[in-house]
Amino acid sequence: MRQPILNVPTVITVLAAAMLAIHLLRVSVGVDTGIEILALFAFIPARFDPAFLGEGVLPGGAAANVWTFVSYAFLHGDWAHVGINLLWMLAFGSPVARRFGAVRFLAFFAVTAAAGAGLHLFTHEDDLAPMIGASAAVSGCMAAAIRFMFASEGFVPWRQSALEASVRYPAAPLLTVLRDRRVIAFVVVWFAINLAFGIGAPAGIVEGSIAWQAHIGGFVAGLLLFPLFDPVRGFPDDNPLTRQRNS
Repeated sequence: MRQPILNVPTVITVLAAAMLAIHLLRVSVGVDTGIEILALFAFIPARFDPAFLGEGVLPGGAAANVWTFVSYAFLHGDWAHVGINLLWMLAFGSPVARRFGAVRFLAFFAVTAAAGAGLHLFTHEDDLAPMIGASAAVSGCMAAAIRFMFASEGFVPWRQSALEASVRYPAAPLLTVLRDRRVIAFVVVWFAINLAFGIGAPAGIVEGSIAWQAHIGGFVAGLLLFPLFDPVRGFPDDNPLTRQRNS
C-alpha cells in the first residue's frame, strides 16, 4: 500500500487553518479594527502593570490578562511570518501530535505558548509593543520532538517508517537524552540561531525584532514538561540511549 509522504494529524491541520483564517481576517479588515484585534488578543507586557497604563486602557480586562498568554500565538505579522511558523509546526508538531493525541497536544501547545509569553513578560516589563506568533509553541514542539525522535533504533530523519517508529517508542529520561550528541548539536544550533537573530536580525514580530526570549521559554517548557503529556510509558532495555548511559 502506498504510504503518504506527509501524514498530517487533524489537530495540526485545524490549528494551521485557524491561523491562516485569522491572518486573512486581520489583513481584510481596516487598520483601526486590526489595531483593536491586537489590543485584545496580542500579548502586551504593559497590560500587567496597572500603575503604568491605568485600569481600562487595554480592552478585555482581567479575562484578557489570561487568554492573551495563548491567543497571541494565533496572530502573525505577515504571510511570511505565519508561513514559516506553519512549516516548522508541520515538521515538528506533527510527530508530537501523533504521539500525544489531539487533546494532550492542544494542552501542550497552550502551556508552551504561555511559557514563552511568561519569559517575554519577565524580560520586557512595561513594554507596550504587542508580541504575536506561534514561535514559542513551535519551539516547544521542537523540544518535545527531540525527547523521543532519536530514541528508536535506526532512526533516520524524515523517513516515514522511522518517524512512525519513534512516535511509538518510549522516551529516555531527560539527562540521558541530553547525552546524545545529536541532541546536543540540535540544542546548541537552535540556541545559537535564536540568539543571533534575536540580537540583530529584523523580523517584524516585536517592534521589528524577534521575540527570542519567548522562543526560549517555549523550548525549555517543552523539554522539561514533556513527560507530563507523554502517554507512551516504559523504557525497554534495548533502547540505544540506555546503552549510551554506560558507555
